Amino acid sequence: MLSSCERYEPVALSSAEELEAETPAATEPESTEVPVETEPVETEPPAPEDNRIRTAAKGIYLAYAPVNNESFMDEIINVMDETELNAVVIDVKDDYGRITYAMQGVPLVDELGASSGAIKDLPGVISELKAHGIYCIARIVALKDPFIAEAKPEWALYKGDGTVFRDNAGDAWVNPYKTEYWDYLLDVSKAAGEIGFDEIQFDYIRFCTERGVNEVVYDEADTLGRDKISIITELVNYLSEGLKKEGLFVSCDVFGTIIGSSIDANSVGQSYTQMADALDYICPMIYPSHYSTGNFGLEHPDTQPYETILGALSLSERELSRSYIEGSNQAVVRPWLQAFTASYLGSGNYIVYDASAIRAQIQAVYDAGYDEWILWDAAVDYDYSAFLSEADAAAEQAAIAESRAIQEEQERFEAELEEETFPEELENALNGDQLYESDAAILSQDGPIVTYEDVGMETQDQESTGQP
Repeated sequence: MLSSCERYEPVALSSAEELEAETPAATEPESTEVPVETEPVETEPPAPEDNRIRTAAKGIYLAYAPVNNESFMDEIINVMDETELNAVVIDVKDDYGRITYAMQGVPLVDELGASSGAIKDLPGVISELKAHGIYCIARIVALKDPFIAEAKPEWALYKGDGTVFRDNAGDAWVNPYKTEYWDYLLDVSKAAGEIGFDEIQFDYIRFCTERGVNEVVYDEADTLGRDKISIITELVNYLSEGLKKEGLFVSCDVFGTIIGSSIDANSVGQSYTQMADALDYICPMIYPSHYSTGNFGLEHPDTQPYETILGALSLSERELSRSYIEGSNQAVVRPWLQAFTASYLGSGNYIVYDASAIRAQIQAVYDAGYDEWILWDAAVDYDYSAFLSEADAAAEQAAIAESRAIQEEQERFEAELEEETFPEELENALNGDQLYESDAAILSQDGPIVTYEDVGMETQDQESTGQP
């Protein structure tokens, strides 16, 4: 590669040296050797600098209907100016596959009429939010796309009898193996970035798991031997690489139950650790209402928000720490928390998710070692009393940082104790590097044995003790 070759210039010579260098020596015949040409050495181009500025997001989901309400948005902005809230998630491509505003620059959107125009002036809304320092996340529903599946039937899922697969709501899904659709997702996401979104968040980036999905057949010409996890991971990598180049952050929503469960991971095609390797943020949906009796040792998880969130995120920390390679990329964990009341679970199985329940979940996030969170309520009816003022939030973060520093120091100290070895004199005295059972028991209780030299006393005569 020519770009990888460097040209080295000689240091400038003085006038005398230049003259001497230019005068050929009489005794030195000109060389008749033919210079040997060498191949230029190919080197890896330097990795592009990442100039993106991260934000520790504490946010809420906003459905598109309230976004059209000017007074509602004014209230939201006022709340965010006065509290710890600093991020919003807004639908750009909704659960029906429709683009929520008059998107520009994506030919297929225009060709198919994909824009619903549900949000009248999304660019204006984003501009106003950014003026108040609010971090803006575009929600892009990926493979659940009934609009495209109907408009482009060649991209839909089909059953063995040749009919289109539909979920329990009658909606068609897109076949993840149709890579042409990947480009559509990428183009839509880039267009969202152009109107000011900071991050693209993909939802439903998975296989459908509803009744009848086992009847779906996949063409080997599409699958090329790739299983569910392989193709979803490949899709995530493709989107992530394309959007990071545009200066956008990339995240994905994932089922909380895939953490530590290979059965659930294989069913939906989401590998928690593999997806985390490709993303900036991974967002497990760990709503307490989504866990059944017995999870984390809890009889009714929805009634114990703190314990449920802490249990789920403890699994997250374990899984990610096991797979992490020093110096490699691994996504920041930013969980979805519950801000709705799951009364459909029945009496005794749920609680009202008021400010205290929301705060309990947030506390569990911090206690698990994480710092970011987003709340979900499809009705967008949030209890703003759950959120701290900016001053109180800053004090809370300072206390958390201090507590974590103490914990890290304690863990470091305990790790050093575990690494302590016997004094060299004792190591040399061991017979076959083995201790008597009685000595081993003492060592396990009291720590490393200290020799008499260590305390300034004469060494006991080994023969008189009868001990090695």
